[in-house]
Amino acid sequence: MLTKRHFIISAAALFSAPLAVLPAAAATTDRSKWALWDAQVTPASYDPSTSNPWGVGERFLPRIVEANPGLTPGDIHVDAVARYLYHIRDDGTAMRYGVAIARGNLYEPGTYSIRRKAKWPTWTPTSAMMLRDPIYKQHADGMNGGPTNPLGSRALYLYVGNRDTYLRIHGSPSPKSIGGRASSGCVRMIMPHINDLYENVSTGSKATLYAPEDAVTAQS
Repeated sequence: MLTKRHFIISAAALFSAPLAVLPAAAATTDRSKWALWDAQVTPASYDPSTSNPWGVGERFLPRIVEANPGLTPGDIHVDAVARYLYHIRDDGTAMRYGVAIARGNLYEPGTYSIRRKAKWPTWTPTSAMMLRDPIYKQHADGMNGGPTNPLGSRALYLYVGNRDTYLRIHGSPSPKSIGGRASSGCVRMIMPHINDLYENVSTGSKATLYAPEDAVTAQS
């Protein structure tokens, strides 16, 4: 459940300087394989509330919960302490999903606009990522969409104004990371879970990422 404590945490963005524009990626996504890939990552007889071949904690499976009053239907709220993403519904409830957030100081709390959605997206590491992790240089021209792509099956692209922050809410080929701190800045979800979420999120909706536990402790 969304608690008052989490929603009174300041959501002021901790934005860094604008990132340099990346060159156009050479990577592609093969649309003819999308249905095949969706079937490949979705368990047989998939039930969002019970299917768990990934072995994640039961609390990270999708649940309908009561939302705090006054929240805008369609918006997303990420509780970085509990590792939950809430998608606010019209009836005063929210669909809650388990997530993983960025490791260390790479997580950026703030309020963002979802300006773009993509199925089976391509991925290009930023220059900062390649500097931190040189292994990413092999994908400097981009990585084709597919089940092993770090963005997984779906991605929601987070913007501030017209600026792409290079932060995403996306599926992950590493479902066992859910509940932890694993990414280079993005919010990760289990692929069938974000497939469900993706269909119900409209571009223009807001995504608010709240402070993680280390920031909460510092403000206490």
